[in-house]
Amino acid sequence: MSLNIVVLAKQVPDTRNVGKDAMKADGTVNRAALPAIFNPEDLNALEQALRLKDKFAGSTISILTMGPARAAEIIRESLYRGADKGYLLSGREFAGSDTLATSYALSCAIRNFDKVDIIICGRQAIDGDTAQVGPQVAEKLGLSQITYAEEIFDIKNDIITVKRRLENGVETVEGKLPLVLTVNGSAPDCRPRNAKRTMKFKRAMTPTEKQESATDYADIFESCPCLNITEWSVNDIEHDPQWLGLKGSPTKVKQIENVVFTAKESKRMTAADAEIDALMKELIINHTIG
Repeated sequence: MSLNIVVLAKQVPDTRNVGKDAMKADGTVNRAALPAIFNPEDLNALEQALRLKDKFAGSTISILTMGPARAAEIIRESLYRGADKGYLLSGREFAGSDTLATSYALSCAIRNFDKVDIIICGRQAIDGDTAQVGPQVAEKLGLSQITYAEEIFDIKNDIITVKRRLENGVETVEGKLPLVLTVNGSAPDCRPRNAKRTMKFKRAMTPTEKQESATDYADIFESCPCLNITEWSVNDIEHDPQWLGLKGSPTKVKQIENVVFTAKESKRMTAADAEIDALMKELIINHTIG
């Protein structure tokens, strides 16, 4: 049994470094002002896909991301860790998309694949924390979905068995392929880069990157097709323009407020048992803990 797996990944601004210029006047994220990283829970999702590939010989993993040209970096990062192919959905028409427009564009792109057995993505992205894109993609494709996944136990006869991590415990559920799976941050961390794959895919590029590159690697791309990252524009997917970008995004930001947390008071302590015991009692009395 082999599986065709699509992992939805996103390059996100590092919200640990949010400053006063993090948002634009129209309420959209000023991505140029923040360093870009691989969305953490999408890395958890990639690890689950890699484990399926390890278990079921002949399986392939395709990474699909939507974003500007620089988002190809997370495709390369995925290739370094074990993914097989990368697809970048890019264009000004997708700019400013909320979860509804994003899921619509991704679902249109997924229809370009000949066959998909399982779509895996992180539960949510750190730049929005909505946890809506995965379920919305499932609805738009008419697929079943399993959310809050922490571990994939097995797949037999097109039935997948998954452990879900919920707020008050865990549960084991089954679902019939094809389906969409969203993965929690509590799932195992993604494996590190593989040195051989890093050397192999370090020059993998999209057509846009090739055009902007100062070095000509035309011979390499011709002899090694695996280095060609597929780039789709709005013209490469069947779509309705009114559902894309800002036009297709009913979510509107009305107000932005920067909140800075500051300590009102502090207490210095030594490692003495008596001081630690006194602090514990104080925290229990004021209901900070316990």
